[in-house]
Amino acid sequence: MENGTLLSNKNLIEVNPLVLAYMGDTIFETYIREQNINKGICKIKDLAKETLKYVNAKSQASFIKIIIDNNILKEDELDIVKRARNSKSNHKPKSCDVLTYKYATALESLLGYLYYKDKNRLEFILNYIYNIKVSI
Repeated sequence: MENGTLLSNKNLIEVNPLVLAYMGDTIFETYIREQNINKGICKIKDLAKETLKYVNAKSQASFIKIIIDNNILKEDELDIVKRARNSKSNHKPKSCDVLTYKYATALESLLGYLYYKDKNRLEFILNYIYNIKVSI
């Protein structure tokens, strides 16, 4: 199946935000892994440790809050974030509270949305996130 074939006939705003989050999750982790490899980290243990600084619900929730607070999002992007944050999921998070998980899902939904809508904007948001200092 070609990239976007399933979603090409639908308005992305109408797509279940959890479906977008499913895609956004893998996009985010792949991007972070690539950045860490590009930094010259060669040991798998070190790559995993550095990746986990970004790819966890607590960090992802912080990233989306910073993005919102700094007015980085366009109106349609903010709508996706709000829909994802407010969507009902039967998943019970193990490593964080429900609100943190909802914000992390909102970030993943945004990334999934941008993957289908605007790859340049996706790259901008990913670069913006990567340059946020993570305090863990």
